[in-house]
Amino acid sequence: MCCAGCKAVAEAIAGAGLGAYYERRSKPAQRGARAPLDAELAVLDSAVYRQAVVQTRPDGSREVSLMLEGVTCAACIWLIERRLQALAGVLEAAVNFSTQRAYVRWDEALVRLSTIVGAIQAIGYDAEPFDQRRADTRRRRESRASLWRLFVAAFGMMQVMMYALPAYLAAGDMSRDIEGLMRWASLALTVPVVGFSAVPFFAGAWRDLRARSVGMDVPVALGIVVAFVASVQTTVAGSGEVYFDSIAMFVFLLLAARHLEAMLRSRAGEASERLGRLLPAFASRLKSGDRGETSQRVAVAELLRGDRVAIGAGEIVPADGVVESGQSEVDESLLTGESRRIAKRPGASLTGGSVNVSSRLVMKVERVGPDTVLAGIGRLLDRGAADKPRLARLADRIAAQFVALVLAVAVVAAAAWWFIDPAQALPVAITVLVITCPCALSLATPAALAAATGSLTRLGVLITRAHALETLARATHFVFDKTGTLTTGELELVGVMPLRATDPRSALALAAAMERDSRHPLARALAEAAQRQASEPLQGLRGVHDVPGAGIEALWRGRRVRIGRPDFVAALCGDTLPVELAFVADHVQVVGLGDECGFLALITLSDQVRPQARALVRSLRADGRGVWLLSGDRCAVAHHTARALDIDAVRAQAKPEDKFQFVRELQDSGAIVAMVGDGVNDAPVLAQAQVSVAMGSGADIARNSADVILVDSALARLQDIIAVARKTERVIKQNLAWAALYNVIAIPAAVCGVVTPLLASIGMAASSIVVVANALRAAHPALWRSRVRAASPAPAAAPAGEPSMHSA
Repeated sequence: MCCAGCKAVAEAIAGAGLGAYYERRSKPAQRGARAPLDAELAVLDSAVYRQAVVQTRPDGSREVSLMLEGVTCAACIWLIERRLQALAGVLEAAVNFSTQRAYVRWDEALVRLSTIVGAIQAIGYDAEPFDQRRADTRRRRESRASLWRLFVAAFGMMQVMMYALPAYLAAGDMSRDIEGLMRWASLALTVPVVGFSAVPFFAGAWRDLRARSVGMDVPVALGIVVAFVASVQTTVAGSGEVYFDSIAMFVFLLLAARHLEAMLRSRAGEASERLGRLLPAFASRLKSGDRGETSQRVAVAELLRGDRVAIGAGEIVPADGVVESGQSEVDESLLTGESRRIAKRPGASLTGGSVNVSSRLVMKVERVGPDTVLAGIGRLLDRGAADKPRLARLADRIAAQFVALVLAVAVVAAAAWWFIDPAQALPVAITVLVITCPCALSLATPAALAAATGSLTRLGVLITRAHALETLARATHFVFDKTGTLTTGELELVGVMPLRATDPRSALALAAAMERDSRHPLARALAEAAQRQASEPLQGLRGVHDVPGAGIEALWRGRRVRIGRPDFVAALCGDTLPVELAFVADHVQVVGLGDECGFLALITLSDQVRPQARALVRSLRADGRGVWLLSGDRCAVAHHTARALDIDAVRAQAKPEDKFQFVRELQDSGAIVAMVGDGVNDAPVLAQAQVSVAMGSGADIARNSADVILVDSALARLQDIIAVARKTERVIKQNLAWAALYNVIAIPAAVCGVVTPLLASIGMAASSIVVVANALRAAHPALWRSRVRAASPAPAAAPAGEPSMHSA
C-alpha cells in the first residue's frame, strides 16, 4: 500500500466481506458520478483508519490535521472555522493559510471525523486527513493547473494589448470598420481568459455566496463579469468603451500574484512540510529463521513495535527505537538544528528521521507512525501554525467586513457618477471592485508568522502556539527553572580527593569499574570522566552488587570495596567520616570510595551550568528584562547557580504550587512573564505564564504545556527567538500599515475616477506581492546568526589534568 489510508480502505472492504465484489462485477463503475457523500466518508470512522491518522490527547479528546483544497483567502479560513466551530462536539478548529491545513480537536462521543470532513466538503472545499505524499501530489497538480491558467491569461493579455494599443495611439482617428475588427478580435482572445483562467475566482465567489458569505473572490468575480458583459454589449452595438485589455491584465496580474504568493507561502511553511519527508518509504526488517538472519525490505508503514531493523551507513532511521548492536554516529540536524554528529552505541536511543552516518546499526523499534518523536513535532507545529495571535484575528475580522464595505462603496460610487457623468459610472465601479481587493490586509500577519516559525523550526525551535512570538517580544520578566534548564541536569565530575596516598587516576578507574553496569546518573558521569582521562578499564572485580539507597559493593584484590554514601563506606571499615568533608562546598554531591582498611578517596560531582546560560542572562539583563531563578532545589545549590550566572533574584525550595503562586504574583503586579522549564513539576507554572518555553530534553508534560520548545535544549536559541519575535512584530506592523495606507489612498482615487481599471489591476497585484515579500524578512536575522555560530570554530577545551583537592 502507498499509504495508511489505502491500507485502511482495503481492510475495511475485506472486513465487510466485500472482497469478491471486483471478481463478480460485470463492468467498471462509472467515473463521472460521485458516490454518496456518506459512503465516501464512512471509511474515516473505521478503527484502522482512525489509528493511522487520529491522535488521542491526555484529556480524551481527539485531534487531526486535515489537508484542504480551494482555500484562497482569509474569508475562506473564516468560513471553514465558523462552520466547524458550529458543530456540536468540536472543541477547537483553526486553519493555517500557509500550509493549507486545518487543525481540529473534538469530542468523539459527540461528533465523528466523517461528520467534520463532510461539513467542510458541504461548503465547497475538499478535505482529507493529512498525508505528506498526497499533499505533495496535490500541490504539484495545483501548481501545474495554476501555471496553465497563468499562461493562457498572459498570452491573451499580450495579444489583446496588441489590438488595444493602436486604438489608444489613434486617439479617435481609426475608422469604424478597423476599430470594430480590433474589438471582435479582442473579444475572441478574452473569452478563454474569462472562461478558463478566471474560473478559480468564479468558483470561489459561488462557494462564498452559496454559504451566505462575502469573500474576497466576490468583488473580483463581480468586477470581471460586469466589465466583460459591458464590453461584449459595446462590441455588439458598435459604440462605447470596451475593457477587454483591463480584464485580461487584471486576471493575469491577479493569477500571477496568487501564484507568487503560493510559492512564497510554500517557502515559508517548508520547514513543517519537510518533517513529513524525513522518514524513508522502506526499511530493512530483520527476521531470524532456520537459515539464520535474513533481511526483508518492507514499507515503513508496516513496521511494528519490537521489530529489528538494519540501518546502513548513509541511510535514514525509519522509526524511533534503541540501538541493539553496532556503533556509529548519527546526524540529527534536521530534527534539532544541532550540526554536531552524535555517537550511538548499544542501548542508545535513535530518532526517526535522523541519518546514520558512518557504520551499520541494528535497531529495535519502539515507536512507529503517529507515536514517533517526528510525528509529535509535526503535530505541535500544526497546532502552532493553525493558532492565531491577536493581530491576525483582528486582521481577519477587518478583512471579512472590508469586502462588504467595498461592494457598498462600488454601488454608491457608480450611483453618484451616474448623475455626474453616466459614461464614467461603470469604469469607476469596476475600478473600485478591482483596486480594493483586501488580500494584502489578510496576508499581513499570517505570512510574517509563517516565515518566522519556518526559520525557527530549521534552527531546532518549535513554536507550538502562535501568540508565543508576539508575547515574547513584550515579556518583561524571564523566570528560569534551575535543574535541566540553566544547568545540564546531569552530574559531572568536579574532582577526586585522594586519601591514604591513593592515586586519583586509579581511584577514578576503580569507581568507574564498580559503576559500570549501574543506571544511576553517577555511573555515566564516572564513566565519561574515566574515558576523558584515558584510564584503562579495571579488571578483576567480582561479586558486584547494588545496595539500594546506599551504593555498590564488590570484591577487588581479595578485599571488599564500596562506593556510595560516605556513611555507607565508613560502615565497611568501621571508621569515622573523613575530616576533609568539612571542606566540600554545599552545592556539590560527595561520593565515598573505600575498602576494609578505610577511605580511598572522596569523589565530588555537580550539576554544571549550561555553557550558553551566562550569555543569555547577561543579554536579558542588558535588555532591561527582569531575570528570576525559581528552583525546588536546596538554598545552597540554588544560590550557587545564581551567583555563577549573576542572577540576584532567587526563590529556592519551591514546590510546584509555590512556583505557580510566584508567577501569579508577578502577573498581578503587571509583569508579562516568560517561564522557562523542563520538568514535570514545571507543567503548572508553564501553563500559568503568559508565554512558556520548554527544553526538548525535558518531560513530556512540560513540552505539552509549553508555547515554545527548544528541541536541542540549547539556551542560546532563546536569544534567536526573541530577535525573531521582535523582527516579526515590526514586519507585521509594517505590513498592516502598508495595507491600510494603500487602501486609504486607492479607494478615494478610484471613487474620484483618477485611476483606470488597468492601473487598478496593477496596484492590487503589487500590494499583495509587497506584503508577502516583506513578510519573508522576518526569517532572516536569527537564521543567519545561527549559521555563523555553526560555522565558527568551537572554543578550545581546557587541557585535561588530574583532578585535585583544589578542583574539588
